[in-house]
Amino acid sequence: MTQPIIDAGSLPLLKGNHVFLTFLTEEDREPLRQLARDPRLWEFTKTLLINDQYDLQFDVYFNDALALTCIGEQAFVIRDTKDDHILGMTRLFSIERKNKKLEIGHTWYIPAVWGKAHNKECKLLLLQYVLETLQFNRVQFRVAHQNLRSQKAVTKIGGVKEGVLRRDGIRNDGSRRDTVIFSIITDEWPEKKAGLLRLLS
Repeated sequence: MTQPIIDAGSLPLLKGNHVFLTFLTEEDREPLRQLARDPRLWEFTKTLLINDQYDLQFDVYFNDALALTCIGEQAFVIRDTKDDHILGMTRLFSIERKNKKLEIGHTWYIPAVWGKAHNKECKLLLLQYVLETLQFNRVQFRVAHQNLRSQKAVTKIGGVKEGVLRRDGIRNDGSRRDTVIFSIITDEWPEKKAGLLRLLS
């Protein structure tokens, strides 16, 4: 097994006023299964389809996330700092240690916290860890072209739009998707971090 990108001893760093992150474990399967039944979460990505195949699709999705640690990557559960309730999930993946870059994605939240501080703080915690502690050079975000809400969210945290990969994939409902690429690089991180901190204040 490849060493995960984040050591368990570093997890206290990934805690803020609104959210904290825990490693995804088998114990999270059923609570997340229930939260992920909300069709609003998958309106644009079609990652999960709320139909008679939902449980099978969810188990494949969850197993894929759980297996990330085998290749040195990591999936997280996003929790509310106040009461430990699960708010969503996110992942660090496509990690290239030699080139010092990775991707943050597969992120979703329950609708109750959409547009609030939770996503901004989660991204701040992850970006600080990746760009400051690990001293990586680049963090990338990939967003489905139909998902304007997520594109606005990535822009708000400082993501720079680099372009669109046309006909980049096939979604679970059979439709084609374009992918919008955003990034934050180490040179611009101090300015982006200051902007995030202003938003959170």
